[in-house]
Amino acid sequence: MKFEIRNRFTGDIQFTAEIKCNEGAKTSIKIGLAVKWAIKTRANLAGADLAGADLARAYLARAYLADANLAGAYLARADLAGADLAGADLAGAYLAGADLARANLAGANLAGANLARAYLADANLAGAYLARADLADVSKIEESNIPVIPQIDAVILAAIEAGGTLDMSTWHGDGGWCGTTHCRAGWAVHCAGQPGRDLEEKVGTQIAAAMIYRASRPGQAAPWFYASDEKTMADIRKCAAEQIGESKP
Repeated sequence: MKFEIRNRFTGDIQFTAEIKCNEGAKTSIKIGLAVKWAIKTRANLAGADLAGADLARAYLARAYLADANLAGAYLARADLAGADLAGADLAGAYLAGADLARANLAGANLAGANLARAYLADANLAGAYLARADLADVSKIEESNIPVIPQIDAVILAAIEAGGTLDMSTWHGDGGWCGTTHCRAGWAVHCAGQPGRDLEEKVGTQIAAAMIYRASRPGQAAPWFYASDEKTMADIRKCAAEQIGESKP
């Protein structure tokens, strides 16, 4: 179905997204799907009216959302690392557990927003309005405490091919952190050893894995940790091949 997103300032149609959902679905879900469509198609989201969008666990790393209206949006555990949210209205938004590392939040309205357990390392909060914002347990991790895994995807692939299992439905399967079944994020934490485990206990699996990935692949965004087993395995193999190729003389 077609779903229109309007500009928050002019009310004009900014773009029309092609989304898959029932006509009777909640508007919050439709807006969330429209945002994901916009990210894939590189549609303009600056200044868009996205109030109340359901974007839980959405992959929005480096998205350009300057001046967008995200008031009341549900962004729990969303990946907003490096996103440009300058001037955005995030009043009352639920950002608990979100990854906002290096995000530009300059001048953003975060009044009443829930940022509990959010990761804000190197985020730009200059001029941001934080009245009544919940900043409980906002993660403060020293860079020296983030483990680095050279050729991280090749290491994960080797562990899986040696008898491990990739299961994207769970952070850690039977045996927990010490077991042999993990999702991609779980494998990143597991392969980092005890430092990975320590980091996971402080910030949770998703953010810990994103931090480990970014530290291990400088200049690259962390992968999306909610893809299917098939797509994730294909991407791990692709990334592993590239990393091994880069290491050859």
